[in-house]
Parts: sequence; C-alpha cells; structure tokens
Amino acid sequence: MLKERIMTEWKSANSMWWESQTIHSPDLRPFTLMEPCHNLVDNLQRDKNNKITEVIRNVGLALEMPKRRDILAIVLIVLPWTLLITVWHQNTISPLLTLRKDDGSEVGSRRDFGQSTDSKEYCPPDKDIVEVIRTEYVYTRPPPWSDILPTIHVITPTYSRPVQKAELTRVANTLLHVPNLHWIVVEDAQRRTTLVTRLLKEMGLNYTHLNVETPRSYKLRGDIRDPRFPRGTMQRNLALRWLREMFNMNNTQQGIVYFADDDNTYSLELFEEMRTTRKVSVWPVAFVGGLRYESPKVNAAGKVYGWKTVFDPHRPFAIDMAGFAINLRLILQRPQAYFKLRGVKGGYQESSLLRELVTLNDLEPKAANCTKILAWHTRTEKPVLVNEGKKGFTDPNVEI
Repeated sequence: MLKERIMTEWKSANSMWWESQTIHSPDLRPFTLMEPCHNLVDNLQRDKNNKITEVIRNVGLALEMPKRRDILAIVLIVLPWTLLITVWHQNTISPLLTLRKDDGSEVGSRRDFGQSTDSKEYCPPDKDIVEVIRTEYVYTRPPPWSDILPTIHVITPTYSRPVQKAELTRVANTLLHVPNLHWIVVEDAQRRTTLVTRLLKEMGLNYTHLNVETPRSYKLRGDIRDPRFPRGTMQRNLALRWLREMFNMNNTQQGIVYFADDDNTYSLELFEEMRTTRKVSVWPVAFVGGLRYESPKVNAAGKVYGWKTVFDPHRPFAIDMAGFAINLRLILQRPQAYFKLRGVKGGYQESSLLRELVTLNDLEPKAANCTKILAWHTRTEKPVLVNEGKKGFTDPNVEI
C-alpha cells in the first residue's frame, strides 16, 4: 500500500513537471526519472523487513534463553542422583550375584570346617529385590600356624552356669591371636553341651572338646563344693590323659601345656613367654591369695628360691594354676604325673602335679624374672537374677 501510494503521487508530480516543459523531445522518457524512486522504495521496504526480522530473532532468543537455563538446571539436579543410584545399585547387587555364583563351592567348603552358618532367603521373582541374605557373624580366620613354633596346648575346664558363654568367649578372643595354639576344652557334664559345641565351632580355633562329670560323692549339696576337692581336677586329668594318648615319646612335634581357667584374663605376651619352656616355667598371677599378686621369689642368679605369698608359703609349689606351663615332652616322660583326687588339701593341687615333674631348682622364671604381671585371676561377678522368678521371665532357649 505504501509503495503504490508513493508511486501514484510521484507519477502525478512527474506529469505536471513534463507538461510545464517546452522541450518535447522524443528521446526524453518520463519514466527515466522514476527509476530512482523505485530503488528508494525498495530500500525502505528492505530496511523495514530487516528490522522486523531482527526483532523476531531477538524475541526468539529471549524466549529460548530461559529454556536453556531450565534444561541446564534440570541436568545438574538429575545427574548427581543418577550417578548415586547407579553406584548404590552396583554395590548392593554385585555381592549378591557373587554369593549366588559361589554358593556351590566356597560356602560348602566352609561348612566342612564348621565355620559358616550363612542362611539365605529368596524373594518371589516378581519382587524388585532379587535376593535377601541373612548372615550370622562367624569368625572364620584361623590363627596363624608355623611348623617351627612349638604348639601351645591350652587346657580349660568349664561347667554350666549363667556366665559360662561370656567367660569362654572372652578367653577365646584372646586365644585367637596366638599362633600355633590348640585349645582343649573339658566340660564338667555327662555329655558335651550344645552351647559349648556351637561356640567352639564358631570361634575358628584349633580345638578338642572333651567331657567328664565330677562324681556327686565329691559334692555336698546343690552348687556347694567340697573344699577338699577343687573344681576342675578330673577335667584337667582327662586332658592330660588325652595328650598322652595322642602323642608319644617319638613325636618330634614340640609342645607346651598350660592350664587356663575360663574365669582368668591373659596377656598375649604370656603365651610368647611360655613358648620357650624347657621343663616348667613360672610367673606371677594377680588377684590371688588375698594379695594384689602372688609371685615366685627369684634371686640375682635368676633362680626360684621361694614364694611371695601369705597363704601357706611353705607349700612345695605355692603357685596359682595360671602361674606355670609345662613342656609336653616332660608330661609324656612322666605318665604317673596327675592332679591328686584324694588326700590333698586346698591350695595343694598345683603341688601334687609339679612335684612329680620337677624340683624347685628346675623352675624357669619368666615375665622379666617374675617382675611383670601377665595373668589375672579376675573372676566374673555372679549375676543377680532375682527378677527372673521361679518360672523365668525371659526365654530360657536364648543362650546368654
């Protein structure tokens, strides 16, 4: 419309101009003067179109920028969560797939050693979770073993009581760190109990499980013991007999025998000290005889000449059961050496055995010439269970 209007006005002015001219040459054409006008109109129209195009482009960019920012924000939010979920998924599923792949070999071999009680529950296939694992903790690493070190045979008598499992667990946790160790556990019972059997299997130690019941004739009534017959005597003797039956004098395997009650506490250093025992080694024990500790007396030459104790210091060997270790070969050489069952006063059990093996001059002081405490006669406090009542408040099937 604008172009047509300009053209019309230009033609009218052009006609009037030509009419006023006196020159009427045929060579003069009225349209020759109109060509610049056409160019001007085209330029104006082109500029207008360019401006409109530029405005449209700017509007498009303005509309497009928020979209780009939104997309970038969405990517920055979604990407970390995607990576997190992917890593979590891989860490969760990979062990399950590995367990399923190795189920026929590795777990089966562990069961052969009585060291695994893993159990599995499988969900229906339509569930999102492929497999659910219920695993009971089992210590499966056996202590290190060396063909050079002598084997320490630790003899532990035990009997049924509320704190029995706690006592055995504490001792076992110490023994697990001792290389070349064989644990001989002897129950004071008619048969080996499920509690002790399961505990020994789950601990992963090298062990032997025995049992012998103390005759009722040696007990007064109930849980009251005859003081003339210390608890654990028959159990320790059974372990000594087992060692003599299993090993003979021609056996080249070196060994040490140690009597470790389940209510004591032992330093790891103690086992390394006793490993070099030639005949019988001795050391102090804390919290016995009404003293902070009892100890052998050692002279400047490193020889034992007496006993630092208040209770009957004239005993042949006034020492606690946890205060000495014996070379296995000496046990095998003296088959008559046992703890005496009758005619032995309280506190003389140790002497009844040691006097059959060595003299005072043969003793080998350990623990820095008996100046370090490496064993404690701690004794767990008897728990007060008055709220259980006669029928029992808690489930008796739950092991404690």
